[in-house]
Formats: sequence, C-alpha cells, structure tokens
Amino acid sequence: MESKCVSGSCCQDRIDVAVLNVKQRRILIIVLVVNIATFLMMVFAAKISGSSSLLSGALDNFGDAMTYILSLFVVGASLAAKARVAMFKGLLIFGAAIAVAFVIGLRLLHPETPVFETMGIAAFINLAANLLCLWLLTPYRNGDVNMSSAWECSRNDVGEGFAVIAAALAVWAFGSGWPDLLIAISLLILFLWSATRVICGAWKELHPTEMQ
Repeated sequence: MESKCVSGSCCQDRIDVAVLNVKQRRILIIVLVVNIATFLMMVFAAKISGSSSLLSGALDNFGDAMTYILSLFVVGASLAAKARVAMFKGLLIFGAAIAVAFVIGLRLLHPETPVFETMGIAAFINLAANLLCLWLLTPYRNGDVNMSSAWECSRNDVGEGFAVIAAALAVWAFGSGWPDLLIAISLLILFLWSATRVICGAWKELHPTEMQ
C-alpha cells in the first residue's frame, strides 16, 4: 500500500506541475499580447508627440515582449535552460538601454517640447496596461528564474509608466522638453539596474558553486 501511495503522490506531483505550466503559459501569452499592443501604441504616440520618454518606454515594452516570447519556450524546462534564457533576457534589457541612450543623445543635440496631450494619454494607457501585467505575474514572482525575471520586467514597466506620467506633467507645468529628457535618462538607469539583477540571478543558477 505504501508503494501505491508513493506512486500516487508522484502522479499527483506531475499533474500539479503540468497544471502550473499551463497557467504560466496562459499568463505569459496575455502579457505578451498586452506588451506588443502597448509597444505599437507608444511608438505611434512618441512619433506624434516627440517624446523621448514615451519612445524609451516603447523600446522597453518591445524588449519585454521578446523576453516573454523566450519565457514561453522554457516553461516546464530544466532550471539550467531557464537560467540561460534569463541571462539572454538580461542582455536584451542591456540592448534596450543602449537604444535608449542613442535616442537620448539625439534629442539632447536637438531638444524639443513634446505635445503634452498626446504624451499624457499614451502614458496613462501604458501605465494601466503595465499594472494589469504586473497583477497577472505577481503570483509567480517567487517562482523559478524564468517567471521571476518576467515579473521583474513587468515591475520595471510599472515604474516606467509612473515616470512617463511624471514627465508629461512636468512638460505641461514648465513648458519645456527637458523633464522629458531627464525621465528618459532615469529610465536608462532603471534598465541597467534591472539587467544587472536578472543577469546576476541567472548566473547564480548556472554557477551555484561559485556564489558560495
């Protein structure tokens, strides 16, 4: 009877893991679709308004969409595979940071005042979408490195959403494009900090003995 009980327990564990994997895939697909839609919206709004912070946020959403696609491929995979993908996610965030730095450099050479109305509407839509994604991913934030890194990206998106709204309000209050550029620079720092955290977490998973 004991062996049957153990066998049944193992079977139940496999069922629980399978159900968890299905739930994770479903959540990742939803946040992926939301990020792609938000990315397209923000690129369009950034082009119309001339906002650097909106464009920075759009590039961040694009990078996140790529990481969610990668996350979908490794749901249910080994810890090593998830760690390698998490490492690649961190490098993607670094790539987004480089793109943001390039945009900021161009805008510093040719500063302009963004259109507040377009910038503000896009910023609020972006924040609402980011809060939805964070809420969906929060139950998995302490899970494996794959889902925790996805949650990390989403949390950064919420911070970015509040930052862009602050930039829009500052542009309206001061009638200047400099607050927009300053927020874009702060987002650049956020990207670099996030990339470092994700890469360090993945490195610990891949090389546990070196971290002892």
